[in-house]
Amino acid sequence: MAPTHVARRRRPAFPGARLALGLALLYLSLIVLVPLAALALSASTMTWSRFVAAATAPRALASYRLTLSAAALAATVNAAFGLVVAWVLVRYRFPARRIVDGMVDLPFAMPTAVAGIALTTVYAPTGWIGQWLAPLGIQVAFAPLGVVVALTFIGLPFVVRTVQPVLLDLDPEVEEAAASLGASRWETFRRVTFPSLLPALVTGFALAFARALGEYGSVIFISGNLPLRTEVTSLVIMSRLEEFDYAGATAIALVMLVGSFLLLLAINALQAWSRRRHERFA
Repeated sequence: MAPTHVARRRRPAFPGARLALGLALLYLSLIVLVPLAALALSASTMTWSRFVAAATAPRALASYRLTLSAAALAATVNAAFGLVVAWVLVRYRFPARRIVDGMVDLPFAMPTAVAGIALTTVYAPTGWIGQWLAPLGIQVAFAPLGVVVALTFIGLPFVVRTVQPVLLDLDPEVEEAAASLGASRWETFRRVTFPSLLPALVTGFALAFARALGEYGSVIFISGNLPLRTEVTSLVIMSRLEEFDYAGATAIALVMLVGSFLLLLAINALQAWSRRRHERFA
């Protein structure tokens, strides 16, 4: 007689999983969903014409242009040099490598206001670096270029920490095989290594870009906050609040919220693509 198998119901690995799930959803709702819903609800009380007028005011439009262009440029710079930094940290052994690796995370740990003051001190016309750039006609502090520098500073860790694990997982034997078949170093990197790094690099770019869109503390000191010239969107929102123009602040904030939400969807799609690509070549 064949042995009978008693089907056993698999118990959750985490005791009280339903309770934990409920607490997690409650926490996320209170911290994330409720404030965002309140913002959308507040904006819904405005007439469409008033909303458009507030969201497309000259200062708002100028801040959108500066924020988007500076964030894109800073993320591009970080994508290029972040790849170099990650490559050096993974592929080379040198003195104080652990210290350099830890320095990458400084923008995460450092208060943004401290970063802004430090960058302003360095790049001001009388600063350590600014005094050498001023005779060349290059103004960093109190100019749009200063915004790019600040956003580059706070965005670098996102690229390095996204690319670094992928580099660690790459098998050096694949590159050695390409070299043994006659490929040069550049051909090996372009045809073998870079295609595997591209999904992570694009994800790091997107994360750095998203982080730069909402930056405030490090930018307000180095930008000079000149209306229509060096004001980022987060500063315009704060200015509206200080002027008790809550409707204007809400309209601009909602525009940024929608943009951030679309960017979040793009990041999730990139991460899913990266996982599928990694599994295909694994």
